[in-house]
Amino acid sequence: MFDAAPTDENPRDQVPRLVMINDASRKATHGHVSDIVGDDETHLLDYIKVLYKRRWTVLTAFVLVVLSVSVYTFTVTPVYEARVQILIEKEARNVVTFKDAFEQNQITDDYYQTQYKILQSRALARKTLDTLHLWEHPQFNPNRSDSSLARVAAVVGSFGVNWFTSGRHDGASPDETETQTKTIDRFLDDLAVFPVRNSRLVDVKFESSDAALASSVANALAKAYIDQNMEFKFTSSKDASDWLGQRLSEQRTQVEASEQALQRYREQTDAVSLEDKQNIVVQKLADLNAAVTKAKTERIQKEAAYNQIRNLQSDRAALDTFPAILSNTFIQQQKGELADLQRQQAQLSNKLGPNHPDMVKLGLAIQTAEAKIQAEITKVVQSLHNDYGQAVAQEHSLANALEQQKHDALALNRKGIEYGVLARDAASNRQIFESLLQRTKETGISGELKTSNIRIIDIAETPRQAVRPKTRVNLVLALFGGSLLGVGLAFFFEYVDNRIKSPDEIKHHLRLPFLGMVPALFDGANQNPLINNGVPCNFAEGFRAVRTNLLFSSADEGGRSLVVTSTGPGEGKTVVAANLAIALAEAGQRVLLVDADMRKPRVHIVFDKRQAPGLSNVLVGNAKSSESVHTTAVPGLWVMPAGVPPPNPAELLGSKRFKDFTASLATHFDWVILDTPPVMAVTDSCVVAHHATAVLFVVGSEMTSRYAAQRALEQLDHARAKCIGAVLNRVDLKHNSYYYSQYYRREYTDYYTSTPPAALAGRESVG
Repeated sequence: MFDAAPTDENPRDQVPRLVMINDASRKATHGHVSDIVGDDETHLLDYIKVLYKRRWTVLTAFVLVVLSVSVYTFTVTPVYEARVQILIEKEARNVVTFKDAFEQNQITDDYYQTQYKILQSRALARKTLDTLHLWEHPQFNPNRSDSSLARVAAVVGSFGVNWFTSGRHDGASPDETETQTKTIDRFLDDLAVFPVRNSRLVDVKFESSDAALASSVANALAKAYIDQNMEFKFTSSKDASDWLGQRLSEQRTQVEASEQALQRYREQTDAVSLEDKQNIVVQKLADLNAAVTKAKTERIQKEAAYNQIRNLQSDRAALDTFPAILSNTFIQQQKGELADLQRQQAQLSNKLGPNHPDMVKLGLAIQTAEAKIQAEITKVVQSLHNDYGQAVAQEHSLANALEQQKHDALALNRKGIEYGVLARDAASNRQIFESLLQRTKETGISGELKTSNIRIIDIAETPRQAVRPKTRVNLVLALFGGSLLGVGLAFFFEYVDNRIKSPDEIKHHLRLPFLGMVPALFDGANQNPLINNGVPCNFAEGFRAVRTNLLFSSADEGGRSLVVTSTGPGEGKTVVAANLAIALAEAGQRVLLVDADMRKPRVHIVFDKRQAPGLSNVLVGNAKSSESVHTTAVPGLWVMPAGVPPPNPAELLGSKRFKDFTASLATHFDWVILDTPPVMAVTDSCVVAHHATAVLFVVGSEMTSRYAAQRALEQLDHARAKCIGAVLNRVDLKHNSYYYSQYYRREYTDYYTSTPPAALAGRESVG
């Protein structure tokens, strides 16, 4: 098919046969699954590599957090906190309660909670603002001018620590304006009350950007709280005294009226000894009730015994076991005699006939004994019946006596009802009067005694250090938080980033042997880098490593066709195919690079050749193969461009003519490298890969999703293509050198550049 056939000399014989890796580790299956997988064990260095790779994310987050916190810490207005400590003792507010009538706790469980709320009340805040004239202070009313601030500061300074000697000021009007409401709200926002655990102490704290103001407000608030408590006690005592005086006068009149009514009833009904009579009647009623209960119990027992023996009269065997029968001495004696007679009769019956005088005599004696027993049993039954009748009569008699006593007791009770009502009314009125009289005296005394259960333990002093911002704490937290945020973002981005970035991911996620890693070039001027055209040494050495692995992973046979493809566009498959072809040619292989990407061909651009005639022209028959194959500057390398773009590339590549054409190339070339379109874009690659010897899968580093690559390999697997491995292309070794340190180090470049030309030529000859 070619006009100028290549020479028969096979340069492959010049490649030494190195020790091959075992079949289990390099042999690919029919699909893309390989036995070569990455190490699943996670090492600490793996985390360090992730942090190194995303160091700019970590550093940016760290700097932003530290810078933000630092700016805030050193620019925010410092806040000072003053603390006054108050002792709140329990007190008994027993002004209108009566101990004899109600026993209440001296202090309720919510007493202290109430006091804490009072300390934070709006009324107390309003009184403090009035005392210090702080309604116009900028901290609480920012609309005021600085001149007002100076005037208020002078007032506060004059107040000083001598707060306890200042007089009481009238409070503000209960009707708050909108401005006053906002001022009080700001005041309460800066106020805090903290109970000291397991004690009766309370810390009242106030925050302000002015240290002197903070201490003055805290002290003034404590004083206002004590004054308010004293005022409340004085008002309560006065109100209670007035109320008790009125009630005492009214109660005195009621006591006199009730006692007079009781005395009149005694004189009318002769009820002097009524209480004694009631006690006697009640005692007798209780005795009769107990006697009736006892009689009823005896009647029930005797009735049960009588009914039982009456029911057993027809059953002689059961009757003999009745307690009254068993305890009867006469009956038991007669039973013994009867038993003897019956025994004698049984003994003589064996010797004598029934009509013998002795036998007749024994029969009469037996009948006499049985008659006596029956007569005695009848007497026992009659005796039980008589006892039962007596018990019934006794019960009826006692019941009648009980009913009569009840009538007597009710009559006496009716007579004493009104007496008891009058007596209780008089006693109650007298007791209330005495209690009111006692409380009136106590209230009068407590009103004159001005004491408080609240004391100040420690007054608030002017704070020397600000409580906010805490520079050291903020900076430590900023360092820790910035580091934590940066590390968290780094691992988060690494987790959500499903792009293939390393050879281990190729082995682990794609299950393909790793054939080599090609570094990225950052020289934008070189759009078509070729290893024979002044590229960096590590770039050229990367393709030589791919060439070596490719030679070792391929069978020792001629005419091998290799499809080079990728998941999507832009991953550098054409550059990999071109440079791999050059590397194989430099190793003495006869190589033909075919541009099978007839949709977006680039091979003719890389090698600066005409696009047509090319592969499409050969397949449609309007050009010869010899006209479409071009020589290159690299000995042993020929290229075939794509040709004129056809309307049906997939049909041409899947035709029998293309299959025969590729088969004919095996007799002329050691390697036929087919640059095909991306797998996920069109089906051309799968069509070509079905007839090719092997497929080389190109993966762009940090460009291709592992899921997309897996789908692409599945399509190749469905086409029954043989994937021999993958190449990781465009690896950023410049910025992520540590991340790929287990595969490449900068020290390796010394071997690329310092090797003498003769030695380098010898090394290249062995691949």
